[in-house]
Amino acid sequence: MIWQEKVSPLIVVELLSPGTEDEDLGQTTSQPGKPPTKWEVYERILQVPYYVIYSRYTQELQVFRLVRNRYRMATLTEGRLVIPEIELSLGLWQGDYLGRNQLWLRWMTVNGELIPPATDEATEIAIEQEKAIVKQRVEVAEQRAEVAEQRAEATEQEKVAAEQRAKAAEQELEKLKALLQERGIDPDI
Repeated sequence: MIWQEKVSPLIVVELLSPGTEDEDLGQTTSQPGKPPTKWEVYERILQVPYYVIYSRYTQELQVFRLVRNRYRMATLTEGRLVIPEIELSLGLWQGDYLGRNQLWLRWMTVNGELIPPATDEATEIAIEQEKAIVKQRVEVAEQRAEVAEQRAEATEQEKVAAEQRAKAAEQELEKLKALLQERGIDPDI
């Protein structure tokens, strides 16, 4: 989201797709009146310093570095791209991850030590934080429901009380009419 961040990326990692392989590898050029190819955008427009292409089909890693406004095949150190600007490297690692043993594209230290993925502890912390937020939202919703219920009960109680007052007033009226009749006065006049 370059238009928001106002800075070009330092590295682009392209996972090679058979359908776009020629474009990904810079073997096609844009046609007049058509948008530029990915390669042209990264190399000439954004001038991304590192362009990494990984084919999971052939398990081949190709790395290009921007040299005098052109991509040139980069020199790898022990099969890794060392990126001094961020003190990291990027390379292939054979191992078990997410229950699958295969070759993985992984971030490493400059010396080639794996950067561990988000730990279970970090994941658990994030999950616990999410649970706490959800729990808080549930509590607020329950409080709102309770207030609404109390209001409804109050309204119902007010209705019952009003009915009782009306009934009591009616009974009082009947008593007064009876009293007037006892004294010989017509209460309906």
